[in-house]
Amino acid sequence: MGLVFSRVAVHAIALSVAGILACGCSTIDGLFKTEELIDVDAAARYWDGPRVGPGMLLVVQIGSSTLAPKEMKVMVDQKGEITLPYLLQDPVACDGLGLEALRQKLVKAYSVYIRQPQVSVTFGPYDERNGVSPWGTVKVMGEVGQPGPINMPATMDMTVTKVLQVAGGVKPFADKSRILVTRCDKDGRRTRTRVDLREIGEDGRFDKDMILKAGDVVYVPETWY
Repeated sequence: MGLVFSRVAVHAIALSVAGILACGCSTIDGLFKTEELIDVDAAARYWDGPRVGPGMLLVVQIGSSTLAPKEMKVMVDQKGEITLPYLLQDPVACDGLGLEALRQKLVKAYSVYIRQPQVSVTFGPYDERNGVSPWGTVKVMGEVGQPGPINMPATMDMTVTKVLQVAGGVKPFADKSRILVTRCDKDGRRTRTRVDLREIGEDGRFDKDMILKAGDVVYVPETWY
């Protein structure tokens, strides 16, 4: 009897493991069904913090112990450069830089003209619909009203339901139970997570409304029936 029970138990465990491997998924905090893939190229697209880019508005303040601070608002052009009038003659390349890296670059450049320059750089306000967010974007694809990149707010609290609303909502034949979120990390590991909008809405499971990160791709498939 003991031997029979052992065989049954082992068989049950084997079936459970096989089932997990067959579906290729695990869970994040027990809430979302996920699967992991490795993509080396994805590491190059990993978003790890606010970066300066074309179309962004910057607020630059320059002064010194003998010079009153001067504040300027400047737009990053399509070449990824800024031109600061009256103080620098040549454009400054800043595409892809963080604020501190750009500040240090400006300190070095202004040191030619000003003794011990004091420089600060901040992001200016932007239009969430038409401007470029320094906090990155989330790309929405598939059966939505307005597919494309969606700006991430400074609060970094964008969720799946929020981003779909901004993207014009889902179309009538969208499969609301199989929303797919793809995310990559700096090591090139991609995680695909399935989110069920019906469960969030009909069952009131707001804990399953996944919080997105800059660089995520949200795909809304068409229903199979």
